[in-house]
Amino acid sequence: MVQSTLPKSKAEAQKTPRYKVTLHFYNSPGEERVIEVDEGTTILEACMENAIQLQHNCGGVCACSTCHVIIEKGMEHLPEMTDEEEEQLDEAVGLTLKSRLGCQCRIYGDITVFIPDQSIYLGH
Repeated sequence: MVQSTLPKSKAEAQKTPRYKVTLHFYNSPGEERVIEVDEGTTILEACMENAIQLQHNCGGVCACSTCHVIIEKGMEHLPEMTDEEEEQLDEAVGLTLKSRLGCQCRIYGDITVFIPDQSIYLGH
């Protein structure tokens, strides 16, 4: 007999942990937006799913630095930076010690993210 791998109930299907992402924006000082995302969602995916503008000129494949974000809290809830991400991040404008690429950061806990000025990428 073959057993189904489908969830038995809606409650069982919703057991994926969800985490809070708090977003702050360069272009809107003082504005804060809080969203909830499934575990393993990238910061870029979280923004896209919630109609939050975060540039991603390469399509989110770690081939540019336009999805540069600054992690204000919760760096420990993100995977370690890969060599590929570190290399691309060197091209980011306004780089800090807490800078990451949104396309490479999968979320495994509550985090607070600052989205820097995105207007510098308009027209690219």
